[in-house]
Amino acid sequence: MKLLYLTITLTLLSTALLAAESPVELLSANTDIQDKASLRRGAYLFINQCTSCHSAKYMRYARLARDLEISEEEVVDNMLRFGATKISDTISSAMTPDAGEKAYGIAPPDLTLEAKYRGVDWVYSYLMGFYKDEKTTFGYNNRVMNNVAMPWILASSQESMSEEEFSRDMRDLTNFMDYMAEPIKPWRQNFGKYVIIFLLVLLIPVWLLKREYWRDIHGLRSPTSV
Repeated sequence: MKLLYLTITLTLLSTALLAAESPVELLSANTDIQDKASLRRGAYLFINQCTSCHSAKYMRYARLARDLEISEEEVVDNMLRFGATKISDTISSAMTPDAGEKAYGIAPPDLTLEAKYRGVDWVYSYLMGFYKDEKTTFGYNNRVMNNVAMPWILASSQESMSEEEFSRDMRDLTNFMDYMAEPIKPWRQNFGKYVIIFLLVLLIPVWLLKREYWRDIHGLRSPTSV
């Protein structure tokens, strides 16, 4: 019981800390983790843009290829980056932690579990929250995380695309990060539907069995005379 109370307390505390870190109202990501086309677009965005600084050390290219229905040849030819030579490798970064700390004052975090930790609305709001601010080191600030140390690598895309197009890309990227944080989530959601159907069907014989067992108690059946 003490462990349960401790878990609840830590959960509430972490939620409060995240809320304190993001005083702005978060945008709704409206992602669909079952949309494989969106996940594939997000995967390419993540690998081509984010891995310049960030790694995803718990995600293997092979798992990505299988889950998102991308051929191994496509992955090997167009997705392997920064020291990755085979499809069984994890997604690595071009930047070492030491180099990141020297460049930005802090090592860029691994992003595998970021969507799980922050939530998809936070990730999407963060990606949509960059704005020009000449007072900052890199010329951009962020509405969700003030004085962010990260340079806005997608600035040129944001300026050249329409707001609708850029928003779609950021949703795709957020969607992929949600999948990456829990690759089994799409399967779990689909399997959960069958579990619910099974339980609803099982409810019928269970209810009939209960009715039979309790018939005497409820006076539905007269006692058998000897």
